[in-house]
Amino acid sequence: MAHAYTPGLKVLAYTTLTKERRLPLPGEILIKQGTKVRGEEVVAKTDLPGNVQTLNIHGLLGILPDEVEEAMLKTVNDTIKKNEIIAQSKGLFGLFKSSVKSPIDGIIESVSKITGQIIMREPPIPVEVIAYIDGEVVDIIQNEGVKIKTQGSFIQGIFGIGGETIGELAMVANKANEVLTEKDIDKAFKDKIIVGGSIVTYSALEQARKVGVKGIVIGGIEDDDLKQFMGYDIGVAITGSEQVGLTLIITEGFGKMSMAARTFQLLKSLAGKKSSINGATQIRAGVMRPEVIVPTETAPASKKTADISSGAGLDIGMAVRIIREPHFGAIGKVVALPVELKKIETEALVRVLQVELEDKEIVALPRANVEIIEE
Repeated sequence: MAHAYTPGLKVLAYTTLTKERRLPLPGEILIKQGTKVRGEEVVAKTDLPGNVQTLNIHGLLGILPDEVEEAMLKTVNDTIKKNEIIAQSKGLFGLFKSSVKSPIDGIIESVSKITGQIIMREPPIPVEVIAYIDGEVVDIIQNEGVKIKTQGSFIQGIFGIGGETIGELAMVANKANEVLTEKDIDKAFKDKIIVGGSIVTYSALEQARKVGVKGIVIGGIEDDDLKQFMGYDIGVAITGSEQVGLTLIITEGFGKMSMAARTFQLLKSLAGKKSSINGATQIRAGVMRPEVIVPTETAPASKKTADISSGAGLDIGMAVRIIREPHFGAIGKVVALPVELKKIETEALVRVLQVELEDKEIVALPRANVEIIEE
């Protein structure tokens, strides 16, 4: 039988995870290799060049372009302050002088006799990169960043919005099929990452933002509620940069879908622990999944360790999620992997598998219609 691999979500109680933390431009590394770091700790920093603005001096003063240099009170590389006079005309007999004030704080980069314009640059923008996860610095990428290694639980979602955040996990739902409503969220969840059940309502999202919840992990959401919460229809390329006040991670899909039992139980066992989450999602080339990472000191006695970099093929007994209708969102385990090709409704011949659903029903479907849930 050919080796079949279906990429899927990872729900790992204990794994070894290495994260690369890079600056957008070369900068300064603030930590040494072998150092233990906290997720909130700044490990590298740099300065992004400030924004550029141009100013038409010859037009504002009514002079010729080649007279601009003489009219300037500031020259190249001089520091300027907002509303400071930087150029002035001679006027008539020393009277009726016109002047130009700087619209920004910054420096003058160039003065042109050809165009009569000057170029100004705003102050540099400081950028800091935090560790994101508690762990150990195992490698230094010179002037660019670090690699941080940790051990703990790792859970991937289907879809998310919002960037990286760190907070204590708090269970709101008692069961995986419970709806998360605004009544379930109060001030006690400020700065927490809360875990719900099957779906989160729009009013619950608004309440969470109001009380200062850092993140929500939930089974599903209605598309209209997400659009209303964000104020616009989200694109399909990549998410994670949204400034909506919290990070949202959907573990199952759109609509009312109970969180997978193994995911819910794992999150429940981690309640009260510090977690790092990221809603960034990319569904095209270079797939990126939203994630929940909970560093832990030791492996659970009943759980085997796993390395998330390992990829495994489909095999009998594996847990899978069905990702297309008519059983979209259903969880089950592989019970058979027939070698022969089968004809499906589209008349195409494809490899299929048989999956036993949670209600014990056995269904046959194309292998491309499932994704592995790695435990």
